[in-house]
Amino acid sequence: MKKIIISLCIIAISICSIGQQFEPSQVSGDDFDKLKVNVGGDFAIQYQILDHNADSALIPLGSGINLPTANLNLNVDLAKGVKLNLVTYLSSRRHNEAWVKGGYLQIDELPFIKSSGVDKVMDYLTIWVGDMELNYGDEHFRRSDNGNVTRNPFVGNYVMEAFMTSPAFEAMFRNKGIIAMGGITLGVVNPALTRFSASTNQYTAYDAARYLAYYWKAGYDRQFNDDFRGRLTLSGYHAPKHYSGSLYNGDRAGSRYYLVMNRITNAAADVDIKSNATTGNWGPGSTNKDNSLMVNLFVKAKGFEVFSTYEIAKGTYVSGKEFKFSQIAAEGLYRFGGRDQFYGGLRYNLVNGDTDLSIAGDQSVNRIQVAAGWFMLESTVVKVEYVNQSFTDFIASYGADAGFNGVMIEAAISF
Repeated sequence: MKKIIISLCIIAISICSIGQQFEPSQVSGDDFDKLKVNVGGDFAIQYQILDHNADSALIPLGSGINLPTANLNLNVDLAKGVKLNLVTYLSSRRHNEAWVKGGYLQIDELPFIKSSGVDKVMDYLTIWVGDMELNYGDEHFRRSDNGNVTRNPFVGNYVMEAFMTSPAFEAMFRNKGIIAMGGITLGVVNPALTRFSASTNQYTAYDAARYLAYYWKAGYDRQFNDDFRGRLTLSGYHAPKHYSGSLYNGDRAGSRYYLVMNRITNAAADVDIKSNATTGNWGPGSTNKDNSLMVNLFVKAKGFEVFSTYEIAKGTYVSGKEFKFSQIAAEGLYRFGGRDQFYGGLRYNLVNGDTDLSIAGDQSVNRIQVAAGWFMLESTVVKVEYVNQSFTDFIASYGADAGFNGVMIEAAISF
């Protein structure tokens, strides 16, 4: 039973209520005897009490329960040091039907290669391969993933989200706290063999090798003693050419702030939670070329926890026009109680960039989140969050003054 619980926590689909889980730990698999399938699930529901404002006309917002979301998780021990992870979204804001988020292998041993040299290399190396959440930056480890929300102390995620699932290969070296990872990916959520352009009314062959993206991470992560842990990482993502790259447009579950800032256009899409599933988020969106860097710092000292992000994203849109965005995020948290089951915290998030290319100058979005939570059980959490978000210089969309604020209440179970 203990082994099953540890395995589920390792792949971040279960109990991460106390402390912060980043990359899954290496697994030697010495106790492997036969194929084992572990089943887990994540369930989340929110009560939303938000109001929004703008100089332009916005749809009226009421208060109530959002669409509940759920994940089904399979964690399979295939062989010594070889695991399979498969996550299915049973319900999400963007999709009513069940569909697979992704599936990948985690390889810490190569039992099918009989070599002492290979075994020594694998003592320090972990390989991930499949359709998976890309390990660019550390921010994605601290965000809600549809029904899986226990790793996020707050209800909402970040304003600019570098989050995507895509076919990829990653290899990570770890030794005495040193981290070095390199990866390669298609860089798109929905790969294809042929593309159709409505503007030219023509088909184009899609050659995946022409659109590969490369990413990496380097850093240091150490548990110095029982009371103090520190982690500092630098990550990069580089796509010389994409066909509608998805790094900043890859969240297929949707945001937690339902329907905020939707303008009145007298269309059904105004009140359709699926048609604009990322309300409250802002960033480059679909891109042609990307060059992004992210720095993350995590410090935990007894009950105090600090996590910060600095990110720069540059490149071109599919239209060929250039973009440049920057993001700063900082949060502080204090966990307390006999087993750290209570917590309170504050997060500040600021993004600068320009998507309104017809108007000179940058736009900016800033968000403040204040949250408190209670892990009633190790697998069950209740959160309350106050959020206040402002949009500056969105003249074409909202006018000079716009934003939303209010309270979110969330309850979730992960096992």
